[in-house]
Amino acid sequence: MSLLRSSLALVSLLFFSAAHADRTLTDQLGRRVTLPDRVDRVVVLQHQTLNLLVQLNAADDIVGVLSSWKKQLGPQFARFMPNITALPMPGDLTQVNIESLLALHPQVVFVANYAPPEMIRQIESAGLPVVAVSLRADADGEKNKMNPTMANEEQAYNEGLKQGIRLIGEVVSRQKEAQQLTDYTFRARAQANAPVASIPEQEKVRGYMANPDLNTYGAGKYTGLMMAHAGAVNVAAATVKGARQVSLEQVLQWNPQVIFVQDRYPQVVQQIESDPAWQAIDAVKHRRVWLMPEYAKAWGYPMPEALAVGELWMAKKLYPARYKDVDVDARAADFYRRFYRVSWQPDGAQ
Repeated sequence: MSLLRSSLALVSLLFFSAAHADRTLTDQLGRRVTLPDRVDRVVVLQHQTLNLLVQLNAADDIVGVLSSWKKQLGPQFARFMPNITALPMPGDLTQVNIESLLALHPQVVFVANYAPPEMIRQIESAGLPVVAVSLRADADGEKNKMNPTMANEEQAYNEGLKQGIRLIGEVVSRQKEAQQLTDYTFRARAQANAPVASIPEQEKVRGYMANPDLNTYGAGKYTGLMMAHAGAVNVAAATVKGARQVSLEQVLQWNPQVIFVQDRYPQVVQQIESDPAWQAIDAVKHRRVWLMPEYAKAWGYPMPEALAVGELWMAKKLYPARYKDVDVDARAADFYRRFYRVSWQPDGAQ
């Protein structure tokens, strides 16, 4: 009998140990990372991952955030995560305060793929696992770059976004939510893209993304794919790689038909419309300098709401006749209800 009890105790111990064993994942830099079986204390030093964690309903697991979250995501992001304004900020995209980080006792730290290697080593040397997220499926040698070279941008970002969402979901045990977010995003995108998919390249509207101080996005960034899926061409992509500052002379030469400005940079619209130097540009002459809604995140990196609703907004703005029966506001409201768990109004008021 005692032998039986001993055997049962050993089996129970082995089962308990297996159930609570560490696990190993591969992040988007290709690094093998060992994590506790259950993770519920995370620090996020990348705004894209912060946004995705909220969409995966994992905001309660976050104990620290990047210091530039308000600049990167906009102050209105706080309505999705009301406690964010009270959370410690132990670092940012490219730097970390180890003492402040350790004081939070995180089980994992999320960083951007372009976080400096010494920053990653510093965190790991303190005994904390680091998971790097790129939202891109890159070739070897390109994974840690902000402006990578890509053989196929469409494939790199589509597969990279899916991989990134799946990775984040696995870290915080939100695999089901990650799959739901991915399925919804790409299904909605396919529906949104269909009416403009057949427009010949030479007939597409020429668009330009205006960021502050004449910064823009060229080739290798999601922004160009967003325009392409909406039936437009990014005028900067032919000669500019990645996120770069350009000259006004270049913009005048490109002469875009429309200019888009991200929701987080509303001052840029007024600057362009009031500056005499911009008045010769076709988009300015015809008053087609458009401030984008919050969900139309024309970032260098893709976000689900941009694919699911933002590309639809852009396509309808460019080709209203092809979308006359499509209610973009209703699509946005559905996404916000499902994944941010808040209501959404056309003017952003809550």
